[in-house]
Amino acid sequence: MKIVLVCLGTINNHYLQEGIANYIKRLKHYINFEIKEIIVSKNKKSSNKNVILNMESDLILSYLSQNDYVILLDEHGKAYNSKSFSKKIENFLLHAQKRLIFVVGGAFGFNDKLKSRANEMLSLSNMTFSHQIIRLFFLEQLYRSFTIINNHPYHNE
Repeated sequence: MKIVLVCLGTINNHYLQEGIANYIKRLKHYINFEIKEIIVSKNKKSSNKNVILNMESDLILSYLSQNDYVILLDEHGKAYNSKSFSKKIENFLLHAQKRLIFVVGGAFGFNDKLKSRANEMLSLSNMTFSHQIIRLFFLEQLYRSFTIINNHPYHNE
């Protein structure tokens, strides 16, 4: 099984790049993992919210395959604590899909077309975070899940 975090845009903060690289290195001890950055051309951007949503969704949808299990990271999704999220990840490992795809959206979230393609939505918080910092938060929780699954003492309860 492979886990992919699909994100729009790139990271331009050095401290976030370092943190993300650190968690990717840690995750690779447990799972085949990658981040797929989808570049949105600035000259093709519009000020119209629907045009932006449709363009971003089309780019994300073009990356997905029919057999992917897709989870959108969205503030309106289901929330988990760390232990229950780790059980969810463990369940995916046991019933292996080829790829488990988590998607970080743009500033306006996801359109209905992408939401209908998704298998579920996951909330990391009721708060809204930038698409850059949520990567680090998500990677830490994913890493924490694998340490819980493998009885590593990283997680304290």
